[in-house]
Amino acid sequence: MNIFVNEENKQFHLTNGKISYIFNVLKNGSLGHLYFGKSIKNRDDFSHFLRTDIPTAASCHFFQDDPAYSLETVNHEYPVYGKGDFRDAAIELETKDGRIGNGYVFKDYKISHGKPKFNGLPATYANEKEASTITVQLVDESTHTNLYLSYTIFQHYPVITRSVALENVGTDDVYIKKIMSSSIDFPDSDYKMIHLAGTWSRERHIEAHDLRPGVQSIASIRGASSHHHNPFIALKRKTATEHENEVYGFNFVYSSNFLAQVEVDHYEVARVMVGIHPHQFRWKLAANECFQAPEVVMVYSEKGLNGMSQSFHDLYRNHLISEPWKTVERPILINNWEATYFDFDEEKLVRIAESARELGIELFVLDDGWFGKRNDDTSSLGDWYADEEKLPKGLPSLAKKVNDLGMQFGLWFEPEMINPNSQLYQSHSEWVVGRREEHLTFGRNQLVLDFSREEVVQYLFEKMRDIIIKTQLSYIKWDMNRNITDAFSVALKIDQQGEFFHRYILGVYALYEKLTTEFPNVLFESCAGGGGRFDPGMFYYAPQAWASDNTDAVERLKIQYGTSLVYPIYSIGSHVSASPNHQTLRATSLEMRANTAYFGTFGYELNPLELNEEERSIIKDQIRLYTTHRSLIRDGDFYRLLSPFEQNETAWMIVSKDKKEALVGYYKVLTTPNSKKQQILSLKGLDDDVLYTIEETKQSFCGDELMYRGLPLSIEFNGVNSNKAERGGDYQSVVYFLKGK
Repeated sequence: MNIFVNEENKQFHLTNGKISYIFNVLKNGSLGHLYFGKSIKNRDDFSHFLRTDIPTAASCHFFQDDPAYSLETVNHEYPVYGKGDFRDAAIELETKDGRIGNGYVFKDYKISHGKPKFNGLPATYANEKEASTITVQLVDESTHTNLYLSYTIFQHYPVITRSVALENVGTDDVYIKKIMSSSIDFPDSDYKMIHLAGTWSRERHIEAHDLRPGVQSIASIRGASSHHHNPFIALKRKTATEHENEVYGFNFVYSSNFLAQVEVDHYEVARVMVGIHPHQFRWKLAANECFQAPEVVMVYSEKGLNGMSQSFHDLYRNHLISEPWKTVERPILINNWEATYFDFDEEKLVRIAESARELGIELFVLDDGWFGKRNDDTSSLGDWYADEEKLPKGLPSLAKKVNDLGMQFGLWFEPEMINPNSQLYQSHSEWVVGRREEHLTFGRNQLVLDFSREEVVQYLFEKMRDIIIKTQLSYIKWDMNRNITDAFSVALKIDQQGEFFHRYILGVYALYEKLTTEFPNVLFESCAGGGGRFDPGMFYYAPQAWASDNTDAVERLKIQYGTSLVYPIYSIGSHVSASPNHQTLRATSLEMRANTAYFGTFGYELNPLELNEEERSIIKDQIRLYTTHRSLIRDGDFYRLLSPFEQNETAWMIVSKDKKEALVGYYKVLTTPNSKKQQILSLKGLDDDVLYTIEETKQSFCGDELMYRGLPLSIEFNGVNSNKAERGGDYQSVVYFLKGK
């Protein structure tokens, strides 16, 4: 067991040799936070960690006879409001007599092997040998509710996951207005806050700033985790780098509205909270009902940001992504969207598939435009049957022709959306989100289907199920091209409208659950106008996500670099697209585009019929390279070497677990005349004593040389060395494969 309990002092210590997490029962019966960080030895008593400073005259003390005991100066495990702590609370209730839920006291705990499964919510999983879980029960007699705080520690990772459940054991309804999934008080605020920000086509750019007094937060109230803020924050020591010193990471396993905030108080305590955003959230909890909040994954790293990232990557690869996709090679795909947009027929699609197969591509994906009467984005969403003008023989005919080529067949769906110009809308306009008597806001000419309704979920399941069976579908790209406005469900009572956003995403998860359970071998790729729902909640069902609609190789350096802070490389949907790029009009070489896309799931988003023979030869070589190394890309440890957010160069690498192989990517966006930098790149993660041969140059170096002296880069043009230069100009890139002996 990795959980130690001191019954006398009511202290709880979760540790596995990599991490320690310690909390206790305080004098007033609530839970106090004692420690989170590098593993420390278990001992009989950690009471000396408790902060009990004598408060100022402005503070409120909990006990009349103990002026030193104030909830304002205690580090809490799950804080409440109204008992002397004036910082933000983790929970807020509403009862018929106006109580808010601030009397929670310890009652009991339970330790179990493994990790219990959440009902209706995605979460990490583990068997009894891989993790241990402690659930602490707190009770509030005034609101007749029980609060269950669950903590899981994994055997092999510096990771704690936290979640919260609230049970109504009374006879009257209780309304939950706020319920955060985790809260933790750090004893100081000497950190930088890291988060991933952006918008459509420039998602997950790294942002950092010093913590300051007051509240700093990121959030989404869009009904999705969003392009704009990923449900992730990290606190890093100001001296921490990519590879050294302390970092704490927090990732919310949820795909809808969220809040992640840090509050620095007047004693420089930093309180980190993550959970469902309380904006427009109000959950009616009837007698004997229980509400389960989503999970937060908390990572500690003593090896900088990269150490944090590797822990997230390993955890998600082994304990979040579904079993069928942990070790299966993902197929190299071609998507027809940028090749044809809406203008295609069966003959054109088959010719594209034939040409793609000759290149070595394994999966053909038919994107938007195959259904209803869909010639632009103004119609037919919801009408999930083949467009008879484009596909007069139907989808099964096209799928068979693709399969007969030896390729898999995939389809694009946008199941959550509907166009007013559709048969489904004419039949079921009441299925649309919003009040029909009021103005409804459009996004991409579409409205949102009400996934809080079980009949909507079931209808879409039956439609998609029928298509999967008839086409023997191998892959689904699940898109969602707009956020939710006019948040209202005609199926919910007025006093339950605050439940809409959460019920909506539970409906999305329910459809995913139905489909992935019946069709475990169908590969799902999540998409939300690109990277608008790139979160661990989605990865539980779909092991890869389209990182961004922006396929420009230069822009993807930042997008993929930022994404790698949290998410495994093999989850990042990355394709080689046409040049000039359709989002930026930038022209880059096929080599540059592939060298960026290798570090992801890899595929193509162009028209192979327009390629010349030289380009086709290059692509065949690219596919051979990727298929040779995709197991390394899937399973290896990822290291960030040079940041595109800090300089003109980017570099990263993947090292196999046994340190016998490595794949290195180096990129230089703009040329620099007579560069003053030495043309070497310091590598990471290798074995000091292993001799590595560089496949591209046939040179050999020991691991310590490559890490501490550096890998010699190919010779760059400096204005006069054209006879020796191996690279030059703008948009340079090179990939090296290292093989150890």
